[in-house]
Amino acid sequence: MSDQTTPELWTAVDDLWEWLETNRPVEGREGVLLRILKLSEEAGEVAEAVIGATGQNVRKGVTHTWDDVQSELCDVVITALVALRTLTPEAREVFGRHLKRVRERSLASSG
Repeated sequence: MSDQTTPELWTAVDDLWEWLETNRPVEGREGVLLRILKLSEEAGEVAEAVIGATGQNVRKGVTHTWDDVQSELCDVVITALVALRTLTPEAREVFGRHLKRVRERSLASSG
């Protein structure tokens, strides 16, 4: 299995960003804000999948699987990385530095 934190991940993010930039229906600051707001939509789909996987809507019953939840979580990650790439061409470096800080802070507090 390949490590998806390698350059292939960032190549895919760049490819998706470029495709979205080419096909952007709304330009400028408003377009950037709408791209970031897409995260809320994707997070809502995670919530819908969890509710569906656990059968919490009595009227609908079980409508999703945990595989659906995994897929929706992946959509959140992809959307967030593309939004980050929209804000900076150095998304990989920005994300790497931030992940390192969060990891160090989190692991330090557990020791």
